[in-house]
Amino acid sequence: MIEIEFEKPDIYDCNCCDNKTVRLTRFVYKDGDAHAVYYSQYTIGHKEKVVNGVLSLGKWWEGSTPADRIAFPFRIWMNEGEYLVGLMDKAECQWADVKNLGEMLDRKDGLEHPWIKEVFHITNHIVTEDEPIIDYLNA
Repeated sequence: MIEIEFEKPDIYDCNCCDNKTVRLTRFVYKDGDAHAVYYSQYTIGHKEKVVNGVLSLGKWWEGSTPADRIAFPFRIWMNEGEYLVGLMDKAECQWADVKNLGEMLDRKDGLEHPWIKEVFHITNHIVTEDEPIIDYLNA
């Protein structure tokens, strides 16, 4: 069973437009054990309504290292009332330089990775449980 720990959002002014940018940090547990971390970000008031994020899967318990994890950059948006999730290349990811996330995969490699089903399983939880993201995309 997947459970998400919701940290308080960080809110700051966007560099390009002075709108409010929301950055979220989430910890994911599977059957009570540390399983993943994801970061996501969106800017209220941008013309294109999209949530950019990165999901790092693997070992997150004491004694683990970034070599024990794989990072999947993603984005979430809506089209005709449905949530859509897509992977993106690491060059498009604002967290590409965060070393503790593990190896950051490009879209093609992520889609071929054996953990891709778990990535989409967790993103399904994001669009049904992460209230700030749901509220932003549905506003």
